[in-house]
Amino acid sequence: MTPITIPGGVLAAIYAHAVAAFPDECCGYLVGADPDAVDAAVACRNAQADGEHPIAPERGADTGFVIAGAELLAFARSFDTARPARIVYHSHSNGRAYLSAIDRQLAATPAGPAYPVQHVVIGVADRAVTEVAQFAWSDAARDYVEIARWPAGGAAGGAAGGAAGGAIGGSP
Repeated sequence: MTPITIPGGVLAAIYAHAVAAFPDECCGYLVGADPDAVDAAVACRNAQADGEHPIAPERGADTGFVIAGAELLAFARSFDTARPARIVYHSHSNGRAYLSAIDRQLAATPAGPAYPVQHVVIGVADRAVTEVAQFAWSDAARDYVEIARWPAGGAAGGAAGGAAGGAIGGSP
């Protein structure tokens, strides 16, 4: 599995979103015409505090995320455009970049991935990015597997230059 390429400018945008949202989690998605690369970030509002999360509505926005409403509809509609969503991203405010059990539960169905996207998780602590990891669906594992990891300030594994239940969401 090859990581979808994330250019430095797009990484900078999602890092800035993650730091600005801290101590809450940020969320959004990356789009692009090329199946192997993205060219823009679409930042979304974390609707976790609204109780929109399909399986963990009691969690706060500091420990969960959900893309809901009009933003979820725009995400879903992007798959019928020339520049569809290729990656869903969110942050963890504990400084660690991993797909939690809830992240995995919402990203997949018994038949496979809920959406045809990779996932990027940005670890943030003390208003700074600490680490980032990228995940892709593995048919062999029947789960998302880590395909790239890089430290804060480093280039993405594939970087150049530098939902189920009516919502997309998850976290620790």
